[in-house]
Amino acid sequence: MNLSEIEGTIRIESHPRPVATPILLDRIRSVYPHEQVFGDYCTVQGYVDAPPRELYDWLSDTRSLEEWTYSLRGFRQTGEPGLWVARDMLGDETEIYTRTIANPEAMTVDYHCAWDQGKHLWMVYLMRVIDAQVVLDRPGSVVLWTNCHHPFYDENPYPETAPEGRPVWVGDFWDIFGAGHRLELDNLKAIAEYRHSRGLPLTPEWSLS
Repeated sequence: MNLSEIEGTIRIESHPRPVATPILLDRIRSVYPHEQVFGDYCTVQGYVDAPPRELYDWLSDTRSLEEWTYSLRGFRQTGEPGLWVARDMLGDETEIYTRTIANPEAMTVDYHCAWDQGKHLWMVYLMRVIDAQVVLDRPGSVVLWTNCHHPFYDENPYPETAPEGRPVWVGDFWDIFGAGHRLELDNLKAIAEYRHSRGLPLTPEWSLS
């Protein structure tokens, strides 16, 4: 099969450089449509001047979220192994449940979360730590972070578990996820670089009490 015959593909066989160049230039613009930026995915990325393995170890501990996120506070263990619950201060009295699934070989850290209940963790935050020496030719780490627009962001699937009178739903904030995640990634960078530059361990000795 000729791949260039597939609708939507742009390959050099069907689009020589003089044809492809204006297409690419049209995609480099100072202003992007709102829906294109805040559609089904939200991705932020950045460089952190701290060792990748240490950074991964810190992020793979669920309690790190209390340090670098904007609003998650008071993490405590539930009766279910690996499942933590905290307060999301964006939602007043809202509880957020989190299970962290980490892969030390790939240095991926996925936070599976949900407001109000811990049975269906549908809010999934996908993170990867990369050795900056490999991709930028300098010490440190690159962090990639993607969130997908699950349909439940549009409507609470478990209204019976919500605290009475809560004025907001997590999906109300989707349009500012990009800015919010950038803020939190900046927090992550500032904390990790502060500790690393002073010879402190990136992962503190948290109390389990």
